[in-house]
Amino acid sequence: MLLWLFRGIFIVMVISVLVAGAASKTLSDAKNIDSWWAVVISGFVLILFFLLLDILTPKRKLTSLAGVFFGLLVGMLITAVLAQAVDMLGETYRIPLDPKANVVIKGMLGICICYFTISIVMRTKDDFRFVIPYIAFDKQTKGMRPLVLDTSAIVDGRIADLCESRLFDAPVVVPRFVLNELQLIADSADKLKRNRGRRGLDVLKKMQGSSTIDIEIDETTASEIEEAKGVDQKLLLFTKIYNGKLATTDYNLTKVAQVRGVDVININDLANSLKVVALPGETMRVRIVKPGEEADQGIGYLDDGTMIVVEGARNKIGRDIVLSVTSSLQTSAGKMIFGRFESFLSQDNEGDGPTDGGRRRGFRRPPSQNPNPSPAPSPAPDPNPSPTTQPN
Repeated sequence: MLLWLFRGIFIVMVISVLVAGAASKTLSDAKNIDSWWAVVISGFVLILFFLLLDILTPKRKLTSLAGVFFGLLVGMLITAVLAQAVDMLGETYRIPLDPKANVVIKGMLGICICYFTISIVMRTKDDFRFVIPYIAFDKQTKGMRPLVLDTSAIVDGRIADLCESRLFDAPVVVPRFVLNELQLIADSADKLKRNRGRRGLDVLKKMQGSSTIDIEIDETTASEIEEAKGVDQKLLLFTKIYNGKLATTDYNLTKVAQVRGVDVININDLANSLKVVALPGETMRVRIVKPGEEADQGIGYLDDGTMIVVEGARNKIGRDIVLSVTSSLQTSAGKMIFGRFESFLSQDNEGDGPTDGGRRRGFRRPPSQNPNPSPAPSPAPDPNPSPTTQPN
């Protein structure tokens, strides 16, 4: 939209110069009819040529004012050189041009060249660092490198809390194609996908309303990004071009980003590093909710979603138990704790079964007394019993 506005301004400026020059008393005189036609024809030819040359080349939107100034500077330098060439052509071929017509032609030539150089810089500004060293029109961001969010990180929602806690002191960038994918998910016919998409949009709205989060919906595009297939490939290219860090919860995308040399932050890895470490020998309490894959295994979950695999708890589904930690496994996909059944949490829970809707428990200190509800073994008989009084 902004580029088309710039094109419209260009056309108006050239036509204004053309009309003003053609309507002057000097050119409107019948004696200078050749100069009048030279001005009119050169004006329309220059407008048509440079517009077609710009429209038929790949387009980009205006993203940096520095690119406009640089293109204007280059255009003025080229105009100064070509103005001398116009004078040389007139003298060489003895073209009977009035000095007023010569000035008008030079003015229109300068406008066209400045327009074309600015347009080139707007479309290819990312490649200037390879042509002219130390010149680059990178997007300036304050603080750290920008944090680029993908759809999974937005839907997950934890990134909003992490940014609110000021753990990331960097601007958050959401590419336009990620927002489009989020909208498609929110409009899905599947109820689960629709809820996930709406949750993602709510998270974005919450982040935009926060005074501590610097978030931006990036509307810029690049030809190589548009040509990439799939949102994941576009994300990797976008992050690499803008020198940012990709935030995601997708395990496979994390691995691909690492292979391609893109800095990536996996929210699951970050969350796992903040979890309490379960050391072997510690006791925990948890509710068994389903059987495990192996025989005699039961599965439970902590409040943070950590899976606990308990040996000897397959027949204790729906019971709150105490377990002893034997080992733990932490990966990008999540954290697992392995343990061994020790006892039930309480004698009441053993008989009542599940009464709290599958509520999960956390760590627990070792009990001071054995909570096993099984009856204590009878003491061994005394070999020399003392006489006792028997009740009647």
